[in-house]
Amino acid sequence: MIPGKESLTVEFKSDKKKYPDSLIFEEIVALANTEGGDLYLGVEDNGEISGVHDDHKNPLTLPAYIANHTVPPISVRCEILPTQPAVLKLSVPKSLNSIVATVSGKVLHRRLKSNGEPESVVMYPSEFATRLSNLRLLDYSAMVLDQADMSVLDDAELLRLRNVISLYHGENVLASLTKDDLCKALGLAREINSVLYPTVAGVLVLGNENAISQYIPTAKTSFQLLSGTNVVINREINKSIVSSIDELFEIINANIHEKEFSIGPYRVSVPDYDKSAVREAVVNAFCHRDYSKMGRIRIELSDEGLRISSPGSFIDGVNFKNLITVEPHGRNPLLADVLKRIGLAERTGRGIDRIYEGSLKYGKSLPDYSQSTDMNVCVYFPKSAPDGVFLEQLIRIQSTNGQGLSLSSMFILYELRLKGDLSFDQLEESICIPGAMLKTALDSLMSKKIIQKYGNERKQKYHLNISDKEDDAVSDNIKITKISKKEQKNKVISLASKQNTITTSDVSDYLFVDTNRAYKILSELVSDNYLIRNYKGRYTTYSLNKRKSDK
Repeated sequence: MIPGKESLTVEFKSDKKKYPDSLIFEEIVALANTEGGDLYLGVEDNGEISGVHDDHKNPLTLPAYIANHTVPPISVRCEILPTQPAVLKLSVPKSLNSIVATVSGKVLHRRLKSNGEPESVVMYPSEFATRLSNLRLLDYSAMVLDQADMSVLDDAELLRLRNVISLYHGENVLASLTKDDLCKALGLAREINSVLYPTVAGVLVLGNENAISQYIPTAKTSFQLLSGTNVVINREINKSIVSSIDELFEIINANIHEKEFSIGPYRVSVPDYDKSAVREAVVNAFCHRDYSKMGRIRIELSDEGLRISSPGSFIDGVNFKNLITVEPHGRNPLLADVLKRIGLAERTGRGIDRIYEGSLKYGKSLPDYSQSTDMNVCVYFPKSAPDGVFLEQLIRIQSTNGQGLSLSSMFILYELRLKGDLSFDQLEESICIPGAMLKTALDSLMSKKIIQKYGNERKQKYHLNISDKEDDAVSDNIKITKISKKEQKNKVISLASKQNTITTSDVSDYLFVDTNRAYKILSELVSDNYLIRNYKGRYTTYSLNKRKSDK
């Protein structure tokens, strides 16, 4: 009923001497400004139950009292837990529409200390923009810099932008517009009282180094190339996004090597890292980073892999497990729109698909976002060799069908190749896509005879066909269904000798046949006196007839 220890969403407070109401309000505000959670009054820090004070035992009046002392009012649910002694539990919702404070003006949030323990600390005004952008309530990139003028938008960067639009097939009409019209069309500048002022996005895209340093000093990037523990390249970049991406890819492309593989009748050049996937990851780092927070985009290329990290956590509703299915939305909507319209970013908003596809299409290790924290989003591309058999199969499938596979289908094939035969539930857990989407992809792959399903209804599994030859296209488990009737019976007798009793379901799973077939085999063995039927109906079991087996 009560968690074993404190966490980001769980707080214990001793109430032996009546915990001050003002501090209760602060703890509630801190929870609401983070992820929400539960405050337990009457529990010591070590989890020992010490009991709630008599003045805090009325759960009916407390919610209104708390709402009157928080701005905007927080609706808290209170209940007395039937422990000995009693504990008051206050369930605090996450604030999704604003930053909340106590009526005295204190704004707090929760964080984890270096030892993993939680604490409630002051949220400073400089952190408000980060919180609001995480909740998608503020687009920092759309803020107008009214202390600057249009001269901070460099003409050389404007020419570079026009070239990018042409090179990456952006909106052609943009390239023909005048500077002011182009800036207004893209949101790089906004008009206030008939005067045009640059936005944060404008300085990020068209500002020179001096302008970026002055108005957006957080917008810095570093690149390191490592050979073992030696730093071969260590470069600091403080340029516009377009210039920075160009410079980064000049370095990255020079250090991505390709190797040619003979894959069946094909010869395929496979790079260390798919360039389009890496480019999308780099663009995402610039597009979705938190520009209100100090820090820098860091790109590190080593012998083991490529790591790209950017300041700022995933925004609300997004985590590394739902990246491929969550509705596309970013921290800086205006900046994201600009990069799409000029052709730098994926126009459909599915850049994450391209990042994963770059590894899936070669059968290489997948990009890893699990190192992301509440301070940084990090993607790691492991350096790995391609899976030749898997790659050959993908080439054959796509040449046979005359079209590419969906990302979901590629994930399914990758998981089956990597882990062997899997059930629907196992695939759903591994790939983290909705069941309906997974079923559609599985049905499509089965209709094309790329995968097949076997086993009874309760324990069906999917198998990847990796050869044109029929004998090689099925797993050993599937071949069991093709053995002779006598061999099937011998296997059942062997199973019964290892277990005290067996059921129809046991035989169905063991032989990968349906329950009707399993029941028929068992009945024949009973008739032949090899097995003894125990009980009748749904609880029927079978055991070995030892006198028959001993003969």
